[in-house]
Amino acid sequence: MSEAAKWYVIHTYSGYENKVAQTILKVVDNRNLHELIPEVKVPTELVKEMTESNKEREVERKIFPGYVLVKMVLNDDSWYVVRNTRGVTGFVGPASKPVPLSDKEVEALGIDTVNTVVEINIKKGDKVKISAGPMEGFVGEVKDINTDDMTVDVSVSMFGRETLATIEISKVSKADKY
Repeated sequence: MSEAAKWYVIHTYSGYENKVAQTILKVVDNRNLHELIPEVKVPTELVKEMTESNKEREVERKIFPGYVLVKMVLNDDSWYVVRNTRGVTGFVGPASKPVPLSDKEVEALGIDTVNTVVEINIKKGDKVKISAGPMEGFVGEVKDINTDDMTVDVSVSMFGRETLATIEISKVSKADKY
């Protein structure tokens, strides 16, 4: 392919984003159009929600409901595949003519980046309270933080002796008092 694939935004019926993405990918596989349409994304984020019973849960939420991002080389074939996918109402652009996202827009959306920023507000030596699991309510000292698998090693006093426990970072918080 002489032309580089660019990111385009397509508008879909609300709630059809995942179905549209799957259908486009299936057509790409069936017709072997991988060079024309290498990627399709429905941008999502993990959001923490409180349930009625005051429990916290993580929910995946669409960042742009009603939109799907398609990386493609724009020609008649790729346009036809996307435009004629059930659930697609059109391309985002003037008069529904496809306009690629600029490099700045792609960077701002973080589409092609894999960097995940995680803020950890605890460090080695901090006292933390465990908020879930079999050791819920225990307070211990952080001995190690593993950012690869998002866990902390916490030394907890159990039955008069120190016990090292590996706990998910999301299940510990800085202890106010100990």
